[in-house]
Amino acid sequence: MTETFISWGMDPNWAWFVATIAGILLIALPLMLSVAMIIYVDRKVWAAINLRRGPNVVGPFGLLQSFADGLKVFLQETIIPAAANKGLFLLAPIITFTVALLAWAVIPFNSGAVLADINVGLLYIFAVSSLGVYGVVISGWASNSKYPFFSSMRAAAQMISYEVSIGFILICVVLYAGTFNMNEIIESQRGHGLGIVNGYWFNLLLFPIWVMFFISSLAETARVPFDLTEAESELVAGYQTEYSSMSFALFWLGEYANILLMCSLNTILFFGGWLPPIDWAPLYEVPGFIWFLLKTFFFFFMFSWVMATVPRYRYDQLMRLGWKVFLPMSLIFVAVISGWLMLTRYGGAA
Repeated sequence: MTETFISWGMDPNWAWFVATIAGILLIALPLMLSVAMIIYVDRKVWAAINLRRGPNVVGPFGLLQSFADGLKVFLQETIIPAAANKGLFLLAPIITFTVALLAWAVIPFNSGAVLADINVGLLYIFAVSSLGVYGVVISGWASNSKYPFFSSMRAAAQMISYEVSIGFILICVVLYAGTFNMNEIIESQRGHGLGIVNGYWFNLLLFPIWVMFFISSLAETARVPFDLTEAESELVAGYQTEYSSMSFALFWLGEYANILLMCSLNTILFFGGWLPPIDWAPLYEVPGFIWFLLKTFFFFFMFSWVMATVPRYRYDQLMRLGWKVFLPMSLIFVAVISGWLMLTRYGGAA
């Protein structure tokens, strides 16, 4: 894009600046529109599974329901509790929303279609996504209310617990791909399964890793059955209980942007990203970003499906799964996969 602006006679420095801003808008604006629509899809899936109709009044087939909800929160009054720390109270949703958008800078939607194609893209995502816990903790503490504070502590412990196992899962993928670059990770999956299937999920060693990653994705985004931060019986809405109007909307948008991010990571790390499912020439006629969007939507459907069917865990069960099951298993797989690669891929070099 920078070269295009230079060809129009623009100064190289200004061309780079304008191209960067354009790239950010090309990601951020469609992402916000996607968030609005997947909220609608989320509610429709829940309704269908529970034999209800879901949103069907505002707009054709209820398609404008999310926009009506967004207008409603925009027109509401922003209420700040008298005893709250006002600066931190307003800063928390901004942190949550901003961090949710920052991670998308290295997500490749197609071959070369990425804002920042850096060599440590996967490490960047892991670092940026871990910052989301600050928005959660700050919001609970700044509200000066015990229920949001309890919920923020739960959420922080939950996010940190599953980030540990996610880190070891990512190490397994990096070992197989030999790189942290997101595009190269996708390319390494071309024909990986018997020379036919594009994706690490077909690998017997990596399939259990994907299952753990998918479940950890649910926990990391506080989705059912791990939505302990929003348990209605004792915590009302959770750490954002005291928020209203656009400050609440920022938490709402950040949450769904993170859900889409985890769905896209499932697609990129294990299901071939923008590659077609099968390494067959006619399938490459379909643009790569279409395959990427279809796979991401499939994982979002699985998120909604789980939410509509699986009962909520107790908090002790959630922590047990993270620390006593996923952490030891991910460590074992790191050792097994590294040993397997030493024997097969690097054995000749030894």
